[in-house]
Amino acid sequence: MNIHEYQAKALFKEFNVATLGGKVSFTPEESKAAAEELGGPIWVVKAQIHAGGRGKAGGVKLAKTPDEVATIAKELIGKVLVTPQTGPSGKLVQKVFIEQACHIARELYLGMVLDRTTSRITMMASTEGGVEIEEVAAKTPEKIVKEAIDPLIGLADFQARNVAFALGLKDKEVTKAVRFMKGLYNLMIAKDASIVEINPLVLTKEGEVIALDGKVNFDDNGLFRHPEIENLRDFSEEDPKETEAKKFDLSYISLDGNIGCMVNGAGLAMATMDIIKLAGGEPANFLDVGGGASAEKVTAAFKIIVRDPNVRAILVNIFGGIMRCDIIAEGIITATKEVGLKMPLVIRLEGTNVELGKKMLNEANLNIISAEDLGDAARKAVACLN
Repeated sequence: MNIHEYQAKALFKEFNVATLGGKVSFTPEESKAAAEELGGPIWVVKAQIHAGGRGKAGGVKLAKTPDEVATIAKELIGKVLVTPQTGPSGKLVQKVFIEQACHIARELYLGMVLDRTTSRITMMASTEGGVEIEEVAAKTPEKIVKEAIDPLIGLADFQARNVAFALGLKDKEVTKAVRFMKGLYNLMIAKDASIVEINPLVLTKEGEVIALDGKVNFDDNGLFRHPEIENLRDFSEEDPKETEAKKFDLSYISLDGNIGCMVNGAGLAMATMDIIKLAGGEPANFLDVGGGASAEKVTAAFKIIVRDPNVRAILVNIFGGIMRCDIIAEGIITATKEVGLKMPLVIRLEGTNVELGKKMLNEANLNIISAEDLGDAARKAVACLN
């Protein structure tokens, strides 16, 4: 689960991570009032969307008067912002964050993420703040310093100092940076975060270490422990199909293609998407209905797929192990009748009760294209588009 920058900074303050004063606003009038309340002489107006690269897309601007803050807010609120992370469709700006400005001496990068190769939270830092960390890793990997954190000990002071020294900080700056880093680590552990990233982390001319930006993502599996975090969810920033899928415990991710996929098992779903591409098609989604799905769950999955206007054909690829093929067939029949499916439907079933499942589908008199294996299914799905 993602949250906005203004929400991330509220959490930063809770864990004694230094930030600047700021207020979220939804109208130009609120933006002007926020600027007057915060005090100047300069403010930064930031579009609030769940995507990076806002500055390059014109979503972060400086203002020198409260009236100018209102003018910029009027320009941004209601605008569709297109960044490298939004895709060509962009995201609608519905709110802005009005923040005080500061005197920047240096821009740095600091982030924490779970490294699955070591099964530890790893702190990463770089002197190349303000630049996407992926770009730094690709072009100048030597400029990234990492510290793997022992879960039994937590972030040790010497590790934080190592990172501070690598960033070129000195004297009191190091002490402030250590406190800053430990606050971030405590936030990550306490709130079950999956990513905590600050880009840029700035060193001011006054020697302060401040989070100028803030990105925090959370592990969905830990949200049951954190209703206060769940309440921060902004459904307007999420794909409604993905939101609907969560209600039925379906693993769904919307993609850009036109062949809808319904598969049981994440590995099989990945293989299905790969073979669709190998056959010359483009998958419209990743959808794993799970190993023990009910007919109700399959019906819900089917409805979610057909809600995508880009879908022109559907490929169902099921291996019946825990989930029986007759249960899948029952869900397909129910969903097809409920939604009045008219697009081509290619089905490949294998495993437990496969003959019964095929019999049920045949007797339902549906417009179904049967496939013998996965390659055959992908080729027939692609052929349906021509």
